[in-house]
Amino acid sequence: MIVLKDILYKVTINAVVGSTNIDIGAIDFDSRNIIKGDLFVAISGHVANGHHFIDAAIKNGAIGVICEVLPKNLVEGVTYVEVDNSSRALAVMGSNYYGTPSENLKLVGVTGTNGKTTVASLLYQLFKKAGYKVGLLSTVKIMVDNTEYKATHTTPDSLTINKYLKEMNSVGVEFCFMEVSSHGIHQYRTEGLHFEGGIFTNLSHDHLDYHKTFAEYRDVKKVFFDGLSEKAFALVNVDDKNGLVMLQNTRARKFTYALKGYADYKAQILENQFGGLLLKVNDSEVWTRLIGSFNAYNVLAIYATAELLGLEKVEILRLVSELDNVSGRFQYVISDEKITAIIDYAHTPDALKNVLETVNSIRTKNEELITVVGCGGDRDKTKRPKMGHIASALSTKVIFTSDNPRSEVPEEILKDIEEGVEPQNYKKTLTIVDRKQAIKTACQLAQPNDIILIAGKGHEAYQEVKGKRFDFDDYKIVQEFLKQMQK
Repeated sequence: MIVLKDILYKVTINAVVGSTNIDIGAIDFDSRNIIKGDLFVAISGHVANGHHFIDAAIKNGAIGVICEVLPKNLVEGVTYVEVDNSSRALAVMGSNYYGTPSENLKLVGVTGTNGKTTVASLLYQLFKKAGYKVGLLSTVKIMVDNTEYKATHTTPDSLTINKYLKEMNSVGVEFCFMEVSSHGIHQYRTEGLHFEGGIFTNLSHDHLDYHKTFAEYRDVKKVFFDGLSEKAFALVNVDDKNGLVMLQNTRARKFTYALKGYADYKAQILENQFGGLLLKVNDSEVWTRLIGSFNAYNVLAIYATAELLGLEKVEILRLVSELDNVSGRFQYVISDEKITAIIDYAHTPDALKNVLETVNSIRTKNEELITVVGCGGDRDKTKRPKMGHIASALSTKVIFTSDNPRSEVPEEILKDIEEGVEPQNYKKTLTIVDRKQAIKTACQLAQPNDIILIAGKGHEAYQEVKGKRFDFDDYKIVQEFLKQMQK
């Protein structure tokens, strides 16, 4: 049990009805999870307004309610606390409830449109190889040192974050690497956390269904850096013009990385092939199994972060050379017929362009590059024609197919994608709604030495159609079809 007034430490309060000197069992923002003695936080969400469920929470046993507007009918014996923003209050209370766990380890946040998962996951891998106990909060999974948990969001809700950070404290985790999404920042999920550092990878077209404008999307990312303390570090990619924007008002120590421009941490690509990259990082050469110029940026961010966190340069270079690719990020398989199939999470125009340009820079041009790609439903529709344009312009053949259509009609999504195809590229394209059939067709079209890129879903092991999730793993499915062709 913990006293309500202790949980409210550092929360901006407008009004209190009742006593804050009461014991609280648990905190929750879902009225269905409330039991006797719990604290209910009414969140004004995008889908549902928690204020409509205050009565249900009290009926289930809530003895305290955090809300932005006090109910007209107050129940005797229940404490009501009015705040300006319930989401922000929840994050601060979550940290207090779990004993401010982020202060007991070195937490580094990674934000940007592309590369968050790769950078966070590889930092976890590198520090594990260096002998430390490490935590990871990512799109792919959550790791509490060696214990794995399933991830449901890029940035979990603030209670979940603090619960896992507390568990990390209990097993002696020293470093934790965390993806910080624009949704997570905007919804105050990272409020109240103590960050040792922040990394900015890049910014491109994504989530404009949520943020409405690119400027708003950029400014939300910037909020994360504005909130870093003077003891933290801010590491940004300055080949992206938004990198310097992130540094404008931050109190953190400022560091930059780049492949093209001047920066504190510089890299040069010496070799780029399907076996990996040979890089010159500042004055040292390092070989990595990661592939492509976009991964050169990721390696540079990892190298710089490891050095800023105190690892020795020679050790960092050795560890970088041992890193394995992240699931669903340029993950590839080569068949006996020498057909290369690449699975990548690229689901934004910029990410798709990066992957296709990487493949084209490595291939000899004697092979076909067959791309299988779609766009998710109930998401930013403006990127769909851009994805169609990029895929058809940079591939020799393209199969447009379903991604996660969610509640939308797949055929309508595909029409939006097809609008971006220029007339000279019409003959390159096929449209096959069924994703499994699209992957099978790509395998049937491929000849020895050809390359198949299956983009958009990466690590996801499901396909979401009309509110239901079905088992679907691009990597397993393409492996299965390539094996069938060998028989």
